[in-house]
Amino acid sequence: MTTLAIDIGGTKLAAALIDAQHSVLEKKTVPTPASKTPVTLTEALSALVAPFEGQALRVAVASTGIIRHGVLTALNPDNLGGLAQFPLTETLVRLTGLPCLAVNDAQAAAWAEYHALPADASDMVFITVSTGVGGGIICNGKLLRGKEGLAGHIGHMLADPHGPRCGCGRTGCVEAIASGRGIAALATDDLHGMTARAIFALSQNGHPQAMSLIHQSARTVAQLIADMKAGYDCQYAVLGGSVGLAPGYLALIEAYLAQEPAVYHAKILAAHYQHDAGLLGAALLAEENAL
Repeated sequence: MTTLAIDIGGTKLAAALIDAQHSVLEKKTVPTPASKTPVTLTEALSALVAPFEGQALRVAVASTGIIRHGVLTALNPDNLGGLAQFPLTETLVRLTGLPCLAVNDAQAAAWAEYHALPADASDMVFITVSTGVGGGIICNGKLLRGKEGLAGHIGHMLADPHGPRCGCGRTGCVEAIASGRGIAALATDDLHGMTARAIFALSQNGHPQAMSLIHQSARTVAQLIADMKAGYDCQYAVLGGSVGLAPGYLALIEAYLAQEPAVYHAKILAAHYQHDAGLLGAALLAEENAL
């Protein structure tokens, strides 16, 4: 049964046809609308799904933010602002005429990545470092979603009580320091106004401040992994996202985690499904829920 999977992120929207063997048959990606209002998001989703009309039997959508009963709420309005209560499943049912399941994107990616681990794996944390920092938690072989859909939003755990203000309203969140948006916001002097991608490139060329920002990001994620290990004894930490999968970033995290006491270490892996993890995980969840 073919699934039309959709991934809604802070910088891009993706749609793909996923077949019964969980292979990506066709994929389309467009930028997330700059205004991120309900009207512009609906228009962008309509254009995104139009080429796939008549090719799928259900829709599975993975989105940044909190998903409660099919409604999207942006935990950090800086990443997906203007969407206080966006009727996500209702909108996609109307646009496609198909049944729809919606889930947080990092939760969906965690479920896909869990299926790529060794058979004896039961506890894993997925961390995506991209526009924001998101997470998905697998505990005893089950995906934790939470009654209100908040489970796994580990990017909003405290990293530095004296750190920068986060878009979610807290001070010193992991996301405010480690994310692409956080890296760019903390840049000063000749780096001010640059994107995280540009800063990362400069760090690889030895630019002192760029290197400091990227190392601070990696150190913060390593500390987050140690916290998750202490919290529920995860065996694996799987890293995804545009920053998380950037060349050399995982090695930095490993180096910083190695500085923590051994009891807080976990095996760190790059996402097996790379940037398709959210799409595949959403399709898997829709299939398992017999949508």
